[in-house]
Amino acid sequence: MFSWSNKEQGGRNKESEMFQTVTEGLQSLYTKKLLPLEETYLFHEFHSPALEAADFQSKPMVLLVGQYSTGKTTFIRYLLEQDFPGMRIGPEPTTDGFIAVMYGENEGVVPGNALVVDPKKPFRKLNAFGNAFLNRFICSQMPNQVLQSISVIDTPGILSGEKQRISRGYDFSEVLRWFGERVDRIILLFDAHKLDISDEFSEAIRAFRGQDDKIRVVLNKADQVDTQQLMRVYGALMWSLGKVINTPEVVRVYLGSFWAKPLQNTDNRRLFEAETQDLFRDIQSLPRNAALRKLNDLIKRARLAKVHAYIISHLKKEMPSLFGKEKKKEELISRLPEIYTILQREHHISPGDFPNVTKMQEQLQNYDFSKFPSLKTKLIESVDKMLANKIAGLMTMIREEESKQPPQMVTGGAFEGAQDGPFGHGYEEGIRAGADAEDWIVSRDKPKYDEIFYTLMPVNGKISGGNAKKEMMNSRLPNSVLGKIWKLADCDRDGMLDDEEFALAQHLIKIKLEGFELPTELPDHLVPPSHRKNPIADTLYNHEED
Repeated sequence: MFSWSNKEQGGRNKESEMFQTVTEGLQSLYTKKLLPLEETYLFHEFHSPALEAADFQSKPMVLLVGQYSTGKTTFIRYLLEQDFPGMRIGPEPTTDGFIAVMYGENEGVVPGNALVVDPKKPFRKLNAFGNAFLNRFICSQMPNQVLQSISVIDTPGILSGEKQRISRGYDFSEVLRWFGERVDRIILLFDAHKLDISDEFSEAIRAFRGQDDKIRVVLNKADQVDTQQLMRVYGALMWSLGKVINTPEVVRVYLGSFWAKPLQNTDNRRLFEAETQDLFRDIQSLPRNAALRKLNDLIKRARLAKVHAYIISHLKKEMPSLFGKEKKKEELISRLPEIYTILQREHHISPGDFPNVTKMQEQLQNYDFSKFPSLKTKLIESVDKMLANKIAGLMTMIREEESKQPPQMVTGGAFEGAQDGPFGHGYEEGIRAGADAEDWIVSRDKPKYDEIFYTLMPVNGKISGGNAKKEMMNSRLPNSVLGKIWKLADCDRDGMLDDEEFALAQHLIKIKLEGFELPTELPDHLVPPSHRKNPIADTLYNHEED
């Protein structure tokens, strides 16, 4: 349990809050500190609906977005390793709505209109998008181990060409923006043969503005091209993304073929396996980082709510009391970029905290500025104190929870088969090679290493560090790496290497040159035979001592 308190002078306890969990603390802070500011300055009408209990208590969610036939639904099927209710797969745009794939004891489908009245689901505020959207929104529930840790949102295939001009009947990009603010990970899927970013796809990506840290990109069906073509495809994809995602950082792109069918081109199999494991690790970390993500989103929301309050109150202050209100309103809307600059200087606000000026100008057309509330400093101060003091307390509590509980990971489905056993990533590769062999794996190349060893003038069966250094430097590896190899190979710590230790050093150099990482401690299967402890001899020795 975690608590904090602010005491007035004289020792009286003015405010005392005690929370059992981080989730409870976040929900309480939002309701008591941030929500009053949002309601006063119409934040929910301009930006995002109010958060509810389900938004804080829901499992981490992964949102899949991409053009039709890029493998979004197949990707979910690949993760779960079973079909889910409402699933349709085909080369044409088969998924014509949003599907929330969630855990449930009984398999079935919940339609959108019923879903948005369920207080236990974090979708109630989607009711604002009307029947045209709700008729295209379902929740697919099923008992699956993967879904015990995360939920997955499948989206309609984004259209291209003439198809994208056909109205969906609801604001598609606004729905995506709503999901983008609440999910933990946004995965953009591309097909190796479909790299063009249509107008609707470009608009969809822009809807995730401000959520750049959540975005990951998957280049699917990468096995359908050879290595040379894959390099060109990757370059073309990065060029296309650079025009839409306006950030100086390069977005992370995962290459692979995410379905349970044989690879068409096996040249890059090892690359695809490594990329798949990287993506799996990223998804598996979501439950562990869920509380931190919600805390981060609450801070971003609080900063935007403060800026919004300053904008609204400034517009109110500039309005005349009696005549010329409409003319003044038009003038203020046209001067909004200038007002942003004034507020930046006056309140020391970063330019990145302000909402999109064009969209804000459009929204302000529908409001009477004279009815806007004036600036209420107590509400602003309450949010400032929350950000300065309360949030720090929750950060401490997150670390305490992590230390007391085992790390939460996504398990089951495709995550299960890629971890252990001979088909786990990296099995019999690099430092793990020879782990299951009866012989010492280094001995296979030891005759070659022995020839080099005896040219280095060993004395009493060992070579000095200086002589070993000259040979090891031929690898052109940095001194920091060679120093680590020396520490691993010098098993008896005598500052010299015998023939087995030298062979081990050469083996470790070979592993590093092949692109694998070195261990911090030497694994048992790589310890030279003459340096291994004999458990039988140790037992007899200890028995005689007794």
